[in-house]
Parts: sequence; structure tokens; C-alpha cells
Amino acid sequence: MNFIESDEQLMLRESVAKIASKYGHSYYVEKAKNNEKPVELWNELATNGYLGVNMPSEFGGGGMGIYELAIVLEETAAQGCPLLMLVVSPAICAPIINQFGTSELKNEFLPRFATGELIMAFAITEPDAGSNSHNLSVTATKDGEVYRLNGTKYFISGVDEAEAILVVTRTSVDESTKKGRLSLFVVDTNSKGLDRQILPVEITAPEKQFTLYFDNVEVPASRLIGTEGDGLKQVFQGLNPERIMVSAMAIGAGRYALAKASQYARDRRVWDVPIGSHQGLSHPLAIAKINLELASLMAKKAAWLYDNSMDAAEAANMAKYSAAEAAIQALDQAIQTHGGLGISTEVGLADFWGSVRLMRTAPVSREMILNFVASHSLDLPKSY
Repeated sequence: MNFIESDEQLMLRESVAKIASKYGHSYYVEKAKNNEKPVELWNELATNGYLGVNMPSEFGGGGMGIYELAIVLEETAAQGCPLLMLVVSPAICAPIINQFGTSELKNEFLPRFATGELIMAFAITEPDAGSNSHNLSVTATKDGEVYRLNGTKYFISGVDEAEAILVVTRTSVDESTKKGRLSLFVVDTNSKGLDRQILPVEITAPEKQFTLYFDNVEVPASRLIGTEGDGLKQVFQGLNPERIMVSAMAIGAGRYALAKASQYARDRRVWDVPIGSHQGLSHPLAIAKINLELASLMAKKAAWLYDNSMDAAEAANMAKYSAAEAAIQALDQAIQTHGGLGISTEVGLADFWGSVRLMRTAPVSREMILNFVASHSLDLPKSY
């Protein structure tokens, strides 16, 4: 692993930042409050090929990796525009289809992932399963040449802007362990029997959350990803990139907050000196900067491991944990640096709080990450 990014990677950062800066946080918030999507930003990134940098070149992508896709998300977030569907569509769904999908599915979907034309949602969370994927209750039952899906999914992002959903289901039960055997299917959002309901959340973001209801939804057997019952392995192929991408989004959000706080601390003068000259403000900002940089190193390590076909689970979990904590710290201190102005709409910090705070909980809670590190990294007994 090289700690100095290549010229190509640096150019990618610069180009994406230049595009995202034309839109900025006010654009992002306006879209969210008007129940609109950031399609102009998405389309400009797509036109320049930045949404498909991790797609194989034979399908029209950039032939690069999650590292480069994380650059795209980090730089948009650093301009106040964290694009959640960059996590869901090209980072979770596309790699799963690329690795486990049939040639027909790859040819159908990967070229459109590469151009950014296709947005695909990902549905795994359920009201009663929580982090226990073995306990999923949405079932897929084989019926001739189709499967029939039944059950409920919860907190599914961006369904209203997605053309299809990659749905994690239970197709059978392992009699020896009593755990569900999982299978993944690509389900069209306009499928008969699939209903959705907005799940209101206190987050200022264009992407909405949904509860999905599957009532005997018919899915062709050709939309099965890989082998029936082998879905857990497929899920983890998507979850490590998800953690890496959320880390990038958190780091970008932290950079956005620190940039605003530092500028204000340089400009704001009280008692004839900039407030940034006081250690009571400068030191907390410096600590936040240090923690963001440390999180960034772990996120880059995780991306490098993943792109080099090595086990990235430990690094991806650690990166997500540290990046979320660092982003929360950076945003909180940025708000504090602005004083009462920090909660004003004009400054554009407080409306970021819901999104950044959520990163401590989703897509995996810090408690589950600590469980993972304790049992896998330290070989301690499981607590569950």
C-alpha cells in the first residue's frame, strides 16, 4: 500500500471536488426540503464517468476499485453533498452482481451501473431481525420458474429513485443450526404486490427511507443471484464496501465541518484577536483533525485490502467505527466554534447533524463493531 495517492487518484479528487463545489451544501439542503433528488449533481458526475469508476472496464466502467469510488463520495461529502445512493447502488449492489451474478444479469445491469443511469436499492433490514441476518423473515418460495416473496423490510433507502432492489430473503432453514439460508434477488420496484411506505426520519437528506411490503411478489428465477441458499457470503461481499463507503462519507462530512469551523475561527474576532488563537477553540479543532486523519488511514487500508482481494472485514469495521466517531466530533466542535450561530440555517452545520449522527448506528452499530473486534480480533468469547 502506497500512502501517497497516484496522480490519477489525485486528479479524481480534484475533478470531483470541482464539480461538487458548484452545487454545495445549500443545493443539497434545498433538494431535501423540497422533496427533490440531487439529479443535476448525480448526472454531472455520471457524465464524467465518476459513478462507475469501480465497474469493470469490459462493462464500460473505469476498471478501478472501491478506493476510487470512496474518493468520489468523500469529495462530494466534503462539499456538503453526501450522496447516500453512491453507497447503496455502485458499492453494494454492483459488486455483488459482478461477482455472483450470471452473465445475463451482468450484461443487463453492470453497463448501466457504470454510466450511473441505473440506481438500485438494497433491502436487508427487517423490523424483527436487527443485526441478526440469519433471522430474516422475508421468504422467497420457488414456484416453477418464479419465486414468490413475502414479508416486510424496514429502513430501505432510496426506493423512490431506484429502478430495482437487491432483496435479501430466506429460502430455507439449515436443519442442523436452525439458521435461515439466504438468497438474493433483483426485484423491480414496480413489481405487482410490492408496496412501499415512507418512514419519516429527522434527517435533512434528499434520500428517503421506506418500509417495503412484499405480498406474493413474483420474481423470475433468472433474477436469483448466484446459488440459492448461498446468500450470506454474497451479502458480506457487499457489506465490506458499504462500511468503507460510509467511512468515506463520514470523513468527507468531517472535513466539511472542520473547513467551516476553521474559516470562522480565523475570521471571527473578539477582543481584537481571532477566536482561533485561543486554545480553548483551536485545540479541540486540532484533535478533531487528528482523529479524522487517523480514520482516513484505516479507511484507505480497508479499501486497499478489498481491492487487492484480501480480507477487509476487520479494517472495514474499524474504519467505519473511527470515521463515524471522528465525524461526530468534528461536526459538534464546528457547531460549538460558531457559538449560537452554529445552529443557524445560514451556516449549514446543524442540518448535517442527523446524517452524521446516524453513521454511528448505521449501517452497523458501533456496538456490533465492538462485538466483531472483540471476538474476531481479540479471540474473546462471543457476547451473543
